[in-house]
Amino acid sequence: MSTILTDERIPNNVDLGSDKKLQRALEAWQPNFIKWWCEMGPEGFQADQIFLRTAISSQADGWAHFDYVKMPDYRWGIFLADPVKDRTIGFGDCFGQPVWQQVPGEHRNALRRLIVTQGDTEPASVEQQRLLGQTCPSLYDLRNLFQVNVEEGRHLWAMVYLLHSHFGRDGREEAEALLDRRSGDENKPRILGAFNEPCTDWLSFFMFTFFTDRDGKFQLLALAESAFDPLSRTTRFMLTEEAHHMFVGETGILRVVERTAQMMKEHKIEHPEDVRKLGLIDFPTMQKYLHLWYSLSLDLFGGEISSNAAAFFASGLKGRAKEEQHEDHLALEGSYGIDQFKDGKFTREDVPLRTAMNEVLRDEYVADCQRGVDKWNRAIASHGIQFELKLPSRKFHRHIGIYSGVHTNLAGEPISKEEFEAKREAWLPSEADKTYVKSLMTKPITDPKEMANWIAAPKQGIKGRPVDFEYVRRGEL
Repeated sequence: MSTILTDERIPNNVDLGSDKKLQRALEAWQPNFIKWWCEMGPEGFQADQIFLRTAISSQADGWAHFDYVKMPDYRWGIFLADPVKDRTIGFGDCFGQPVWQQVPGEHRNALRRLIVTQGDTEPASVEQQRLLGQTCPSLYDLRNLFQVNVEEGRHLWAMVYLLHSHFGRDGREEAEALLDRRSGDENKPRILGAFNEPCTDWLSFFMFTFFTDRDGKFQLLALAESAFDPLSRTTRFMLTEEAHHMFVGETGILRVVERTAQMMKEHKIEHPEDVRKLGLIDFPTMQKYLHLWYSLSLDLFGGEISSNAAAFFASGLKGRAKEEQHEDHLALEGSYGIDQFKDGKFTREDVPLRTAMNEVLRDEYVADCQRGVDKWNRAIASHGIQFELKLPSRKFHRHIGIYSGVHTNLAGEPISKEEFEAKREAWLPSEADKTYVKSLMTKPITDPKEMANWIAAPKQGIKGRPVDFEYVRRGEL
């Protein structure tokens, strides 16, 4: 069973104290992390007491502790899920062989690339969201924002531990670079496009945590299958925390939907301009934000046809989510049909299954997103409002993969660039839309008993506390 050494400078269940060289390296990295956090983390709230959960164990029962803490004092730690006895590789060319505890030389560069790419997303999202606290709709939401932020910080620690412990000097240099890049910076941007997109309003934050963090869920599920057991165990524990991030997005959008639908029914209005006159977010605007964040998040899975994905699967580095649910773990003979753009139209062609592993993972993501959208639509319908939020085609507004540069309408039908640009503001948030949404969020709501007008209150509070609990206390206790 795992043992958590909470009295150490870096809480962990990896027996860090037994490797003094590694411990010193991570303790040397720690001040740089704190410096980055204070500079790029939530602005204006570093001295406040936040009611946060902190991971203290990798056990399912009682793995987290809830209490007030200043964010710079948060106990970021290194936690791996307990090892699975006699675990074997579950897919690819090495199927059935024992998993690896050390990095095979031939896979060193590919594994490092996977870990760095995953690790880079964690500080990036903190940077994207650093100003949101200044316009929070409630203390409940403010606390949830900060919970997401500190856990993204812990997920960065998880990846940095792997880099330091298994990749030597290269890993240490990569760990430093994770603190050097900045979301949206022209010279040192984050690796993946969605993590350079501005996230400066709460509608974007909820869309981000629903769509983009959901991509994170499926990437972690795929990495949890890895033959490199330390990576598998690390990502399995990260999934425990990731669930809350998606909950914040799903319930956040649901509460926006509920508030708008409720007031439309109460005031007997339908037109978006009438909705806006009440200081609410109209459904067409929500739909445009959905189009943006969904399409950006689809890009995160990579190309539809990918030799890298095939190589990762073949070598056992990255599998399919919940690989045990698949019958054929070698994927040598299967094929996958993909719409490819040729001569001005899409034509379905079969490609080897291994080269379509990104698309297989994207399929599961799309289905999971649809489940959430269906829930929002049931809430709208329950108020008698005739509107449905819809996911656009996965070909729409893509910047990565075979659909990059191909202009389509929402249904995924090819159109000219001119037609797309003419429809852009009907499909994606315009500057006027962004300005309006931000106009609803000009100041923070810091009275525990208050909630911003544009969002409904949650059905319950956190860890048995009431909704109007003082989740954030300004200044010293």
